[in-house]
Amino acid sequence: MTTAKPSFWNPSEIARPAGDARLRAPSAERNRDAILAVLREILPAEGLVLEIASGSGEHALHFARALPALTFQPSDPSPEAWASIAAWIEDCGLANILPPIAIDAGGEAWPALAPAAILCINMIHIAPWTAAEGLFRHAAGLLAGGGLLYLYGPFRRPDRPLEPGNAAFDESLRSRDPAWGLRDLEAVTALATAAGFARPEIVEMPANNLSLVYRRR
Repeated sequence: MTTAKPSFWNPSEIARPAGDARLRAPSAERNRDAILAVLREILPAEGLVLEIASGSGEHALHFARALPALTFQPSDPSPEAWASIAAWIEDCGLANILPPIAIDAGGEAWPALAPAAILCINMIHIAPWTAAEGLFRHAAGLLAGGGLLYLYGPFRRPDRPLEPGNAAFDESLRSRDPAWGLRDLEAVTALATAAGFARPEIVEMPANNLSLVYRRR
């Protein structure tokens, strides 16, 4: 298996209150509103939104609260993440967020779902490349024409040196696992094109991150 770490997976940053399964990731609180602003512009008016590598569950919860006409399906390969997501859902009382399911981005099979959109936030640099390959392969199989795959995170860009903060982050990731690290934007787009997606709409985000919107041809 090619299990990706959850999107919150930096133990030094995660708050684990005693007796509370809900994990709290400062990075999710920092970027959730900027991401939501993009999602408001690109997501359909209704339908199922599948999130891959939901991590603590805070993103899915925030988006579900803000976009009540959509139904959100969080997923993650980590039992610790499932417990956190389930606890957040129980606490919030929202009807448009479903219980978490187990999905390994690079696994052989994903559940038979029919999402209108798929979200993947801060995963492909904290996972082996096979997770990115699986993400596009399986997303292409689930999404109908016009369906979108949304990615968020830091990327390497052609003819542009990494910003100092992203360079340090990349070095830290690779020291933890040589299979991790910031991905080349053109390499990611090549995967997308081979899987049947158009070239992405690119939205500049705070702190040298990008939103990438890939639409199924």
